[in-house]
Amino acid sequence: MYSKEYFNKEFEKNKIEEKINDPFNLKYHISPITGWLNDPNGLCHLDGTYHIYYQADPLHAIRKNIIWGHVTTKDFINYKYHEPFIFADTNIDKVGAYSGSAFIKDNKINFFYTGNVKYPGNYDYINDGRDHNTIKIVSEDGFTYHKKELILSNDDYPKDLTRHVRDPKIYEEDGNYYLFLGARDKNNKGKVIVYRSNDLEKFAYHMEITTNYDFGYMWECPDFFELDGKKFLMVSPQGLESEEFKYQNIYQSGYFPIDVDLKAKTYSFGEFVELDYGFDFYAPQTFEDEKGRRILIGWMGMPDASYTNPTVKNNWQHALTLPRELKVSDNKLLQKPIKEIENLINKKIEIRKNENYFYQTFEFISEDIDGEFEIYLRSDAKLTYKDQILSLKLGECGYGRCERKIRIEKIDDISIYSDTSSVEIFINNGQYVMTSRVYGEKNLFKSDIIGTLYEMDAIKWNL
Repeated sequence: MYSKEYFNKEFEKNKIEEKINDPFNLKYHISPITGWLNDPNGLCHLDGTYHIYYQADPLHAIRKNIIWGHVTTKDFINYKYHEPFIFADTNIDKVGAYSGSAFIKDNKINFFYTGNVKYPGNYDYINDGRDHNTIKIVSEDGFTYHKKELILSNDDYPKDLTRHVRDPKIYEEDGNYYLFLGARDKNNKGKVIVYRSNDLEKFAYHMEITTNYDFGYMWECPDFFELDGKKFLMVSPQGLESEEFKYQNIYQSGYFPIDVDLKAKTYSFGEFVELDYGFDFYAPQTFEDEKGRRILIGWMGMPDASYTNPTVKNNWQHALTLPRELKVSDNKLLQKPIKEIENLINKKIEIRKNENYFYQTFEFISEDIDGEFEIYLRSDAKLTYKDQILSLKLGECGYGRCERKIRIEKIDDISIYSDTSSVEIFINNGQYVMTSRVYGEKNLFKSDIIGTLYEMDAIKWNL
């Protein structure tokens, strides 16, 4: 078990300096103070404070024991690190406090997450040898809670499923609470199973949602929400076959527009759309803030990827994406960084075509694009658009990341957010996005299209 007492004993404060002095330490993205970070969890906004939790192993840059890390902000400019929120310290989550979400009711935060348990022995840990427990905790402030309550165990899941059932997300409709879980069945088909409750305490099996065609063996991190009168089911499917212009990573993340009647248990899917076409994007989670915005944050990483991150030598790895506001256009989701990011702009620089500029943390905007272009983001990181194909090519700065491509009929505008070791590229008002870690020590920005470059300040941390 990974308890609070164990963490306090083992955590070494001096490791923080190694991260702070790392030249690849990100300036305006959330990354772990030390150790490992992956999926965003429990995202919520309560009494003016944004709570951002995430999968974490603060003691190891390569994950061993997973708990929930925690940061807060009121304005997405000033942030505070807090001690880990959920430890793996009971028999129902002793091998990991896995991913989950938050639901606010009566000014209290109801957290639902997966408790991972693995048994010693000769097991495949897919069909045997593990438990994935759905656990609930309630917090009045986002920092403390009194008890962990087992809501569902593998004995409560349908018998045709493997032991892989995880990542709960709550959705409320007509006085009912629906709990969505990602699942893998014994025929290696990915799906979402749904439970229903009228009190957020007792949940009964309600329905399953899946395709009538092969679409991966496991659907992780489900998210279900309504935006502008349209409903969307977001999942991270594993096991899709890669194609030249889509499904290029080992695992994907995206959404189905879905016409669903939860009461009648009927649904029909639209076409699956990838949320991001870059190297490093997975397990996104959304929430509605007190301003009514639907905000998405993703893990700026990729499980089981062949490429690497040099930050491991300085005892940290991975980050979260910029918070992105979602909007709907023609039944598709558009993603743009939230407006607060504009407050990080330091200086405006009008650039000239094909001249060299040496900036690392910047936003570049070009509108009214007409035709092909070539943009250097580092000396060996190049974004090109030619023959209706947008390509991001990385050299040594990719540490194993080579090329990702999107077929786009016409590009009208582009916004690029570059941090010390990341790029996030938004095309056509956020219809397409490419996110990647990039570790170029030789800074270079050069563009053959006109645009505006903005230097970006760092977010401010209270450790």
